[in-house]
Amino acid sequence: MAQYVVARNIYSEDKFNEEHEKIYRQRKTIINHVTDYFRCNRRRVRSAALSLLPVISWLKIYRVKEWLLSDIVSGVSTGLVAVLQGLAYCLLASLPPWYGLFSAFFPVIIYFFLGTSRHISVGPFPVLCLMIGSVVTRIVPDEGPPMNITGFEGLSRDDQRVLVASSLTFLTGIMQLAMGVFQVGFVVLYLSDTLVSGFTTAAAVHILVSQLKFVLGLTVPGLSGPLSLVYTLEIIFTRIGSTNVCDVVISLVIIVLVFVVKELNDRYKSKLPVPIPIEVIMTVIACGVSYAFDFTTKYGIEVVGVIPKGYESPMAPNIEIFQETAMEAFPMAIVGFAVAFSVAKVYSVKHDYTIDGNQELIAFGVSNVFGASFKAFAASTALSRSAVQESTGGKTQVAGLLSALIVMVVTLAIGFLLEPLPKSVLGAVVIVNLKGMLMQFREVPYLWRRDKPDCVVWIGTCLASILLGLDLGLAVGLGIELVSVVLRAQFPRCSVLANIKGTDLYKDRKDYLDVFEPEGVKMFRIPSPLFFANIDFFRNKLVEALGFNPLRVLRKRNKALRRIRRLLKRGELHCTPKGYLNTSCEPFKDLEDEDSAEDLDLPTDLKDLPIRVDWSAELPAHISVPRVDLHSLVLDFAAVSFLDISALKGLKTTLKELIRIEVEVYIVACDPYILEKLHSCCFFDDEVTPSIFFLTLHDAMLHVLERHPEAAHSKTHVNKIVTTVTVHHTNNSVRSRDRNGVETHF
Repeated sequence: MAQYVVARNIYSEDKFNEEHEKIYRQRKTIINHVTDYFRCNRRRVRSAALSLLPVISWLKIYRVKEWLLSDIVSGVSTGLVAVLQGLAYCLLASLPPWYGLFSAFFPVIIYFFLGTSRHISVGPFPVLCLMIGSVVTRIVPDEGPPMNITGFEGLSRDDQRVLVASSLTFLTGIMQLAMGVFQVGFVVLYLSDTLVSGFTTAAAVHILVSQLKFVLGLTVPGLSGPLSLVYTLEIIFTRIGSTNVCDVVISLVIIVLVFVVKELNDRYKSKLPVPIPIEVIMTVIACGVSYAFDFTTKYGIEVVGVIPKGYESPMAPNIEIFQETAMEAFPMAIVGFAVAFSVAKVYSVKHDYTIDGNQELIAFGVSNVFGASFKAFAASTALSRSAVQESTGGKTQVAGLLSALIVMVVTLAIGFLLEPLPKSVLGAVVIVNLKGMLMQFREVPYLWRRDKPDCVVWIGTCLASILLGLDLGLAVGLGIELVSVVLRAQFPRCSVLANIKGTDLYKDRKDYLDVFEPEGVKMFRIPSPLFFANIDFFRNKLVEALGFNPLRVLRKRNKALRRIRRLLKRGELHCTPKGYLNTSCEPFKDLEDEDSAEDLDLPTDLKDLPIRVDWSAELPAHISVPRVDLHSLVLDFAAVSFLDISALKGLKTTLKELIRIEVEVYIVACDPYILEKLHSCCFFDDEVTPSIFFLTLHDAMLHVLERHPEAAHSKTHVNKIVTTVTVHHTNNSVRSRDRNGVETHF
């Protein structure tokens, strides 16, 4: 086994700083940071241009011969999938299907220039579509009059819904753009993988229920708000007798075939040059069969219907809709970015390039603002579509641009071929693509075994999103997550440490057998920052570990000193070479109301006593004071990353209480930032001095054993355990010197 030997002095923080000169750096103020941020020069202009237009950086290194063919194949494959998913996901938004083609075109063009990921496929994302649909049906319900909005006059129901969706998308884009400009992309860090997993699983349940009406061929009004999923299921089961059998058969055939072929694609993806585009194949077949047998007339199947050719003229958003949808737009902005950034991060790691979170926010913000102007709805990235773009050999966003061209061809020229497509086919395709999100339920047992707080976050987010709706569910999940973080920091697992014999390592004494604890020494570790919420918990745990309350001991000692002084004054107590001797037969009675609480908390004053009081011996006149067998306490602050003012005050109070009952306190492995803060906050005084800080726990322990050699004696079967102190001599030699002539290692 490899070993290392280090011979050095025992270092406290003060001694280390005396021997090693430190570089003192001038820290920048907020004004300095602001000035640097707005300072302009040629280099910063060039850097800003490249960061705002990432396409420039990767186009310069584009390998035409190696990458172009792969991007063409990937672009065509992704474009076909994007057409189908655009039509299918548009149903989730409660909009006419062809508007999904707009969402699969305009955002992709903008992202090509502004995005930093080379592999994600931008366009409709089912969770966002469902969130848009809940807002659309709330403002323009299926049954009853729409909300009183000025811009609705003279518009059909579909046009009203398109106006709501585009205005909501515009507001979402503005929020994303603002977050990107102000460099607040870090907000996505508050959405943990567990929370996103629970949220998307709940969204998959909502999507599944929303597609049942197309699969069953039922007329079900769109509902939104808390318990909307329950009410929707109630309506579906009430009307189940009106199910269109032809729709059910078509849906089941599509679901089974698409599911089987997708599984084959996954199993043999290493052998297949390109995944089989089964959704596209089944869509083409379904269109042909529906047209040939006239499903609409014979079986009453609802089809996509007339798809207008070309693009519609730009449209300004409605300000009144902004006011009605601001609460829903913000979670949409966060969710859309969070999902896209997560997928982009996976592919960037896989293909070894970097992505910029703030630039991604700007890219999606501009994409949504631009797309909303042309009646597209909010875009993100669908996991399955991005997987197609990457797995078919896509190298850059050239593949995304080509996929947009495929969508454009369908929109301008051949969209009429999709008019006989049954909506039940689209619903079936959506349901099959939910497999990945629904299978996230398998994470629950794993999380329960590995991390129960994370499991609670997952379950809480999922249930809240299912029952309360996606917007409120996300807020509830975020609240649960933050509460779990606070609780973990508020109630950390404190531990009492012991030395692993023969090493300079210290571990929880409950976890190891062969450990050494010097007598009269306690080593206590708190693995958490100290702040207002957990300082009382820290003090309680410390008292529990010590076995006594230092404040109670201090007050008892001060009361005892008052009694001793009064007994001496009355002549009932005399000094002898062996200590104090009580000459009174009756125990001394003290009046409690004479004691001042403030005086009892002061340090014990032994100046006017003839001899020192031995608190470990039996006291005269039946005076009782809790016995303290501890002479040194070492606090391990290696995991304490910050202290707030409340914790600083509580810590100082605790240290003073211990020092006043003659317990030496040492703090080890303290972060330099915390030390600077302690100095700046006037933490130190005559009682609490900077000399209590040591570099490592082992330094502090060796210092304690130098001051208290008797502490090395153990009550185990070994007669005595002492330290081996390694010292340097002037002739640069190194030798080990055992204090008591018996050499052991500690």
